[in-house]
Amino acid sequence: MIRVFPQALNLVGSFNCTTPTPASARNPLCLFPMKYFLAKTDPETYSIDQLEQEKKTVWDGVTNPQAVRAIKDMRPGDRVLIYHSGGEAAILGLAKVLSEPRPDPKNAKSAVVDLEFVRRIDPPATLAEIKQSHQFDDWALVRQGRLSTMAVPDKFVDWLRKHSKTKID
Repeated sequence: MIRVFPQALNLVGSFNCTTPTPASARNPLCLFPMKYFLAKTDPETYSIDQLEQEKKTVWDGVTNPQAVRAIKDMRPGDRVLIYHSGGEAAILGLAKVLSEPRPDPKNAKSAVVDLEFVRRIDPPATLAEIKQSHQFDDWALVRQGRLSTMAVPDKFVDWLRKHSKTKID
């Protein structure tokens, strides 16, 4: 038997757990805290400029099984850091997951989600800065250069908030 205490209900009520916020992401009483992911794109294929202009897109074309698992872990409200892999490798923007993952109609082994542009990140967080910090040497972005989509560790989100003028929600 599970006992629910009124004080716990009041605490849950003080956060909106269905619309993720930084507070709800840290609230252990929220059943589905917001998660962060990173999605790489070659700017010649699909750029942050295009996402900003179009406002929404279907994130598709991912074939690596580990990256597909990351897409399947995404839920509406989660945040996605948009990373350009060509030119100056950097995290340039923030998007929000709008849909549950679903099978990719072009590839039965893949999955897709709908993303919505949120904002650009200023200044962009370059791969060189991330590597130079040595705080994230165990993160897939640093270890697996070709992995296109991945979960983002909470400690990186905290680091990005401190190193950016942009609000990272």
